Amino acid sequence: MGVAIWSCGGAAVFASALLPGRRSHGSRLAPTELPFASASSCPLPFLSGPAVPFSPAPMPSSRAQLRLLRLRVQASAGVVLQDAAATTFCFAGAYSLVLVFDTLAERNIIQKSLSRKAVHVLSGLLYMATWPFFSSSMVARYFAAVVPLLNCIRLLCYGLRLLTDEGVVKSVAREGRPEELLRGPLYYVIVLLLCTLVFWRESPVGVVSLTMMSGGDGFADIVGRRYGVTKLPYNQQKSWVGSISMFVFGLFFSVGMLYYFSVFGYVHFDPEQTITRVALISLAATVVESLPISDVVDDNVSVPLTSMLTSVLLFG
Repeated sequence: MGVAIWSCGGAAVFASALLPGRRSHGSRLAPTELPFASASSCPLPFLSGPAVPFSPAPMPSSRAQLRLLRLRVQASAGVVLQDAAATTFCFAGAYSLVLVFDTLAERNIIQKSLSRKAVHVLSGLLYMATWPFFSSSMVARYFAAVVPLLNCIRLLCYGLRLLTDEGVVKSVAREGRPEELLRGPLYYVIVLLLCTLVFWRESPVGVVSLTMMSGGDGFADIVGRRYGVTKLPYNQQKSWVGSISMFVFGLFFSVGMLYYFSVFGYVHFDPEQTITRVALISLAATVVESLPISDVVDDNVSVPLTSMLTSVLLFG
């Protein structure tokens, strides 16, 4: 007596029969030789008969896929709108800043030299202060870079006399000549552009470099022109009080900006290490700014470049 069991199509077929000659040789029994078994009831490849149609696993609902796609599109649109709004706000603020100090200078409320340096100081600091307004997407820095890029194009147009605006020239240029826009002011916005694209808000290198150029170098000129009686022995165009002001204000603004970005979680802020490193960076930038090389290399190039190199060595 032999018992054979097949599981085909989820059902078990039991058959008991006397099959002489099969049991002794260990032969495999075909389903058709057993009662209650049909050749088409099992789709296994070694069995004869037509295969049972196979139904695939159900696919996810198309409605759920459309809903997921819609959510992704809405999220992307929200990011673009946020970055576009931040860019518009930043550009409007930069334009308004120049307009305000230009008006103050025209009404003789402040001197033109003070107006120019106030724009120099505030433009970089306020521009960096708007970086947290942008989204966390990978393209946020490119939206932010639109602002210095447009200002760069603007300066080129005025400097090459493709456009004329005496108010802009007087508020930015030291001697009121359009050609001056192609030197210091143009270098300034190019540094802003490069630090935005290369370093952005997650790197203390870019933050410190921009702060030293705008806050440190700016206050060195403001304080030095007003109180700089005692000149440096190796550079009669620079004063002791101006250089000291650059070191102090560069250190103060740089530490303040790093703490500001640490509040948003972009950089790590350790007070002792940060102040020590920034002090060394400020000292190096101050020494380079005091050298008699301004006729060869503009301060808007030498100061941020020195700050970048020193920051890379200290911050890694």
